[in-house]
Amino acid sequence: MKIHEYQGKQLFQRYGIVTPKGYPCFTAAEVEIAAQKLIDETKIPVVVVKAQIHAGGRGKGGGVKVVKGGAAEAKVVASQILGMQLITHQTGPEGQKVQRLYVEQGLDIARELYLGLVVDREERRIAVMASTEGGVEIETVAEHTPEKILTVHVDPVTGLSAYQARDLAYALEIGKGTPSPKETIGAFVKLVQKLSELFEKEDCSLCEINPLVVTKDGKVVALDAKITFDDNASGRHKEWIEQMDKAEEDPVELEAKDAGLSYVSLDGDIGCLVNGAGLAMSTMDIIKHEGGAPANFLDVGGGATKDQVKKAFSMILSSAKVKGIFVNIFGGIMKCDVIAEGVVAATKELGLKVPLVVRLEGTNVDLGKQILKDSGLSIQAADTMSDGAKKIVAAVRAA
Repeated sequence: MKIHEYQGKQLFQRYGIVTPKGYPCFTAAEVEIAAQKLIDETKIPVVVVKAQIHAGGRGKGGGVKVVKGGAAEAKVVASQILGMQLITHQTGPEGQKVQRLYVEQGLDIARELYLGLVVDREERRIAVMASTEGGVEIETVAEHTPEKILTVHVDPVTGLSAYQARDLAYALEIGKGTPSPKETIGAFVKLVQKLSELFEKEDCSLCEINPLVVTKDGKVVALDAKITFDDNASGRHKEWIEQMDKAEEDPVELEAKDAGLSYVSLDGDIGCLVNGAGLAMSTMDIIKHEGGAPANFLDVGGGATKDQVKKAFSMILSSAKVKGIFVNIFGGIMKCDVIAEGVVAATKELGLKVPLVVRLEGTNVDLGKQILKDSGLSIQAADTMSDGAKKIVAAVRAA
């Protein structure tokens, strides 16, 4: 689950990570009030108005504006950003509607750096990445100048050591050109250690500050905050529900979550209904292998009911991109006849108009196949997963 920049900064502040002073706003009038408050509090005549969406590249898309003309100008800028369909490299061509803003104080910036923490699955540890190329997408840096990305790994027992953070500070030349290099290096070390602590305790899968800035007076400040939580840890964090912005989430994925199903939207045109995450991944792979493109990842789980199968069908068909559906079920705990009944009921009730291929194997498979056969519906049966993938790809191409 992703949260907004201002929510990430509120979390940073709880852990003692320095951020600029700022206020979340929902209207242009609120922005004017917040801007004037910041100017009065900080004695700095510059504020920054930031669109709050779950995507990077907001500045390039016109969603971040530096305002030097006071609170009245901030209101005008806010009215221009609010409601806009902000398009960035992460939103896709359709963009994302801006419904929240964050107004924060301007800073006198000397340098912009990159700092991010992710789970390194190969090392089975948290990786801390840093670079002198702050304000630039880290993917671009990795592609063109990978030598500029520094990486250290966090020991799961002892945590991030101070010497590791100091090594990063020296490699980045954090203290260079500051009034008190020793204090600036110390501030950086403290920030990195606090960020590592936050990452672990809050069950993050991504925690990124881009840019992390060094001000001209030597302070180290998190100018941005990008945090993604690991959904697998939701049971330990009831507060996540309050932090979720449903307007930024895929409505079908939210619907699936409420129904106890695992669903992720993709860009293809072949809907997939599968039981088991491993089988679902394999099903998407074999569809790609046969020249097709999956429209979704959908795992109905090992104990799905007839109603859940019907619900899964309706979610798949909610996408106008879907031109065919491949049902691939291995019945263990789940019985093939239950799946077949759900498929038949969904096909009749939803008035299915796209090709449907069903491959069943496992418990009560013969009964399941008989139910499909006796339904009188236009359902193609498949003997194997490969056979099913070939049939659905061919059917979609012919449609």
